[in-house]
Amino acid sequence: MTISDRIFERLKQISMTQKEFAAKAGIKESTISEWKKKGTNPSSDKILAICRALDVSPEWLLSGVDPAESRGKNQVYYVVDVNTESGILLEEFNKLDKSQRDRILGYVEALSTLKKDEKHDNNKIAE
Repeated sequence: MTISDRIFERLKQISMTQKEFAAKAGIKESTISEWKKKGTNPSSDKILAICRALDVSPEWLLSGVDPAESRGKNQVYYVVDVNTESGILLEEFNKLDKSQRDRILGYVEALSTLKKDEKHDNNKIAE
């Protein structure tokens, strides 16, 4: 996904029009339209204004990686082929809004806890 792809995906997620985005970021509407039409990316001098307007980190805008959950920790990254189950899952997950992502993470945590509890119970039975 390119920077401009992430911008337009984020606009959809937060239900912001290109006109609203242009006003909030201080960027001409024609410039934003050009990114969409030509599939080009914004120049570096616009990155911080875009991040503020979309409420995203520069790292996310430039790479798609959001380190917000792990500030102050050593970063660990995975490289995932987008054509695998993991890649598809990550791509779809990133399209969700924050509340939907939080809900899915809650499900994952509950399933993980359930799995640990089952393993613990099985170990007790074996004793």
